[in-house]
Amino acid sequence: QVQVVESGGGLVQPGGSLRLSCVVSGSIRSIYTMGWYRQAPGKQRELVATITSGGTTNYADSVRGRFSISRDNAKNTVYLQMNNLKPEDTAVYYCNVWVLSGPELNGYWGQGTQVTVSS
Repeated sequence: QVQVVESGGGLVQPGGSLRLSCVVSGSIRSIYTMGWYRQAPGKQRELVATITSGGTTNYADSVRGRFSISRDNAKNTVYLQMNNLKPEDTAVYYCNVWVLSGPELNGYWGQGTQVTVSS
């Protein structure tokens, strides 16, 4: 089994910063692409940022230049540094990882962490 646990959400004022973390544990041979998605009330879940095992990153246009994704392979952890936060960034943020366990490659989601940007 594979467990995915996010942390770091909270309430922040516009223009502030937060750093999200996502730790992957369990039966892991390799972790491939890791990413962050978000879902605001009444909206579909959308991609925020992804990072491959080789370090290649991809960002949604709405966050490019403000958010930064990184990973620590030794700790099986992916981070999302969020700067200059805006009210429209308010959402539940989910971590998504692709993990090779045994012979199979599967995608896993965390439980989500709430980010609220408000004055």
